[in-house]
Amino acid sequence: MSGRSSGPGRWTVRPAQRLRGELVLPGDKSISHRALLFSALSSGEQLLGGLSRGEDVLATLAALRAWGADIEERPDGLVRVGELPGGRLREASSIIDCGNSGTSMRLLAGVAAGQPFETTLTGDESLRRRPMARVSVPLRAMGATVDGREEGRLAPLQIRGGTLRGISHRSEIASAQVKSCLLLAGLFAEGRVEVREPSRSRDHTERMFQAAGITLDVSDEGVAMEGGQQLSLPSERIDVPTDLSAAAFFVVASAILDDSALELPRLGFNPTRTGFLDVVGGTERSDLRTQLGEPRGILHVRGESDLRRQPLKLSGSLIPRLIDEIPVLCVLAARCEGVTVICDAEDLRAKESDRIATTAAMLRAFGVSVEERPDGMRIEGRADRPLRGGCSIDSHGDHRIAMAAAVGALAADAPVEVTGTAAVETSFPGFLETLESCVER
Repeated sequence: MSGRSSGPGRWTVRPAQRLRGELVLPGDKSISHRALLFSALSSGEQLLGGLSRGEDVLATLAALRAWGADIEERPDGLVRVGELPGGRLREASSIIDCGNSGTSMRLLAGVAAGQPFETTLTGDESLRRRPMARVSVPLRAMGATVDGREEGRLAPLQIRGGTLRGISHRSEIASAQVKSCLLLAGLFAEGRVEVREPSRSRDHTERMFQAAGITLDVSDEGVAMEGGQQLSLPSERIDVPTDLSAAAFFVVASAILDDSALELPRLGFNPTRTGFLDVVGGTERSDLRTQLGEPRGILHVRGESDLRRQPLKLSGSLIPRLIDEIPVLCVLAARCEGVTVICDAEDLRAKESDRIATTAAMLRAFGVSVEERPDGMRIEGRADRPLRGGCSIDSHGDHRIAMAAAVGALAADAPVEVTGTAAVETSFPGFLETLESCVER
């Protein structure tokens, strides 16, 4: 029998022998958000293919429509984004709901800060618990009025745009969302906007900005731009690569199941996102090409026990390059011989759940010895035995915990129940069906 849905928000996943086949994954979420947003702000008309259809990206699409953007979802699956009527956004008639999407809220906040009207951004219960001072404080420094719960530290956020001025901002964490928020605000600002980070975060915004004619100064310390520049994306069709973060679940599933062989076409290979590939091993790339500065190609994945002879090493500047993949990498760590130590990952506590706590709880349910630490965890891995099955794992409504638990269940000694799986629709609709399509038992 295969893994199956056991009712609303509940999966039963059964052990597997291996993964085999070719999988076309959903469009990259990070790039999909930006392709929609930057196209709406750009001069000219854009045609977008391969967009993620997850609820997070649909929240960005709905917000742009609420602001008056001309967006048409065509029957052939492409999305047409026309020029803004009158060349400017208009005030939304109601509160903008970002659902579970922190990317939507933080990027939209940067745009809202530059508009001559008020915008209210809210989200679901999980998003309303996530820290927003990291964007509200610098946006205020630029000249916007930002209010919210706990003085703007939590959503809902009420943002009234004004005459923005450039700032030099040093972020305490490496965050592509914070950086992108301030660069978007910079499109409507006078003067120079500088964002410095402790280590380099994802650079999708920089790549697409430069493809749209924005002049940036990029270095290892951060990025800077002169305010007031106009986005002008090329008129050619933009095809979003498939999602590297989504691929991580299949790459790890292959790594923990011997004799696996997968092929993942049209996959994005942005170097600020490929940290987990450096850790896992057993992969090769082919058919490499680039659009809008984003490399893409085919990923070939194999699984064999030799790849699990050593524990993983996850710390320092590697963390921003794989922060979202840490829950599923912890499943791999549990199947690698020796002690894996993860540190410098304290930002995991401010995700959809406290991912240090929820990942540790998942591993304990699988019978793994794990020590939770303030900025990570210590995991005692065993390559010579399966994970413990017959358990129930609560994902706490966190899509990445749910998908990581499903991957772990494939290497368990009995079926595993995963609860709270409805949240997976925010990022990867049909994940379990996709996983099952390449499983051999």
